[in-house]
Amino acid sequence: MAVQCFAGNIARGMTMVVLSNGGGVGIGRSINGGYGLVLDGSKRVDDIIRSALEWDVLVGVSRRSWARNEGAVKVISDWNDDNAERGHLTLPFIADVEKLKGLLTKMD
Repeated sequence: MAVQCFAGNIARGMTMVVLSNGGGVGIGRSINGGYGLVLDGSKRVDDIIRSALEWDVLVGVSRRSWARNEGAVKVISDWNDDNAERGHLTLPFIADVEKLKGLLTKMD
């Protein structure tokens, strides 16, 4: 997710985008990203702020929704309803546990 967020922030025009390894827990244990933007008061930068901040936040909320956090699932579902013309964020498919148990029992 850090790489996806990194690439999206580049595409949206952030002034500086960083992708780093470690993040204080040791090299190879995590990947982190960050960004910076020179604020010059222009409409172009205002557009970058709107686009990149929404992107950056929604990547984090999406990751949490895929982990089945109920609040995050609701936020993504609401975003999808309100922004159907702009795009669609995937939601987790939550399997019916009882159905799965039945299928697994039949396989034994």
